[in-house]
Amino acid sequence: MAITTKYTLGPCQNQTTIQSLDFLTLIGHQENLLGVMIVVVHNYMMKPRREFQKMFTYGLMNRAKSFLLSTVTLAALILIVIFEDSVISDASLQSSGGIPERLQSKVGESKSIPLLSVREVTEKADMSNNRRPLNSPFSLREEGRTGWLKNTPPEFEIFKSDRLTKRFHSRVLDFFNHDCEVQAFMTWISPARSFGRRELLSVESFFKVNPRGCLMILSKTLDSTNGYTILKPILDRKFRVIAVTPDLSFLFRNTPAEAWSKEMMSGKKDPGEIPLAQNLSNLIRLAVLYKYGGVYTDTDFIFLKSFKWLKNSIGAQSMDMESGNWTRLNNAVLIFDRNHPLLFRFMEEFAATFDGNRWGHNGPYLVSRVVQRFERKPSFNFTILPPMAFYPVDWNRIAGLFKMPENPASSKWVKAKMLQLSGQTYGVHLWNKESKRIKIEEGSVIGRLISDHCIFCEDIYSS
Repeated sequence: MAITTKYTLGPCQNQTTIQSLDFLTLIGHQENLLGVMIVVVHNYMMKPRREFQKMFTYGLMNRAKSFLLSTVTLAALILIVIFEDSVISDASLQSSGGIPERLQSKVGESKSIPLLSVREVTEKADMSNNRRPLNSPFSLREEGRTGWLKNTPPEFEIFKSDRLTKRFHSRVLDFFNHDCEVQAFMTWISPARSFGRRELLSVESFFKVNPRGCLMILSKTLDSTNGYTILKPILDRKFRVIAVTPDLSFLFRNTPAEAWSKEMMSGKKDPGEIPLAQNLSNLIRLAVLYKYGGVYTDTDFIFLKSFKWLKNSIGAQSMDMESGNWTRLNNAVLIFDRNHPLLFRFMEEFAATFDGNRWGHNGPYLVSRVVQRFERKPSFNFTILPPMAFYPVDWNRIAGLFKMPENPASSKWVKAKMLQLSGQTYGVHLWNKESKRIKIEEGSVIGRLISDHCIFCEDIYSS
């Protein structure tokens, strides 16, 4: 519905009435600025033709009008892009359904609009959340990296406080203040456009086995109109998922992570060559479970069973076949109560031994070091699950699960693997660093697992 707006341009000019465009209602305070620009052009173009004929011929005047109109149209589009961030920042997702506040008045109208497929809404999601990744220039030495981090705070949006971060704690409490059989978290620090079909399959599989579960994705980029568009097909099925901008100062407060964060942002600590986003994710998962408790999983994890019966558990990635003892743990899946002492020890180790140059040092190797020291202390009550629980196939063999059977022998192997996974396995970690470029082939183990645990089941074999 168009809005009629009157603008008066100076005491000597006539009052002009224009019809503002529908999109101005979504921009709010930008309406006046664009409206004034349009009226300026309108009045300017309606001046008597003889004033132009003094300088130009009639043909040149028409071309001048066309050029001026095109220029102002381009300027208006640029202004819309400039003000987009303010619109997105206002679009905080409500826990009642994950709907941006600016769009709540439109919810009733959406019922008459045909639902798009997951693939379509993902492709239509705006790509404006294209921030640079949190990794320092590879060529810099330690002194250069610390100076780079200290002098480029605008690039590190996740550390900044704003209206959304200040509401973080209340949003968490409100979202989980419902009948949630499983309280789960994921993190996403990359641009919203990178949250693709593989990640959505992980979310789908969570709700397939936990239909009454609640999933919160800690992400500044997904806590936006773009993120809402990506998650809308799942929200339309009445599943409880929300993206929330984390407040790192609150999450890290009164934990060992607080000192680490201050040293990092002050330039006293080297972020290292490994993307800082990866190490931040390692720390955020520990802090959010320590503050609220629940389940954490990476976004490259396919759920096969509900986690509602699991308590204070961590999974082994590998074991010694002769002794039966674990040799390495992993932090891609964590289930812990609020204020569990092991989580505090994890954060303590993170802050004390942080190394941004060694892959896995602040993640799988960290939890392995700490558990080795505390697993036999009675005050640390937790369970180490065998590799079959979360990591039935190690990273260097994951490609085999994506391949279709090519002969009777491989078909038999696929059937045997499916039977094995139906027993002790709660889910499969896909080791996305190794498998993200591998296509899921029809008839493969992963293809069959996803087919059995998806909701929309679209484009499985193009993922």
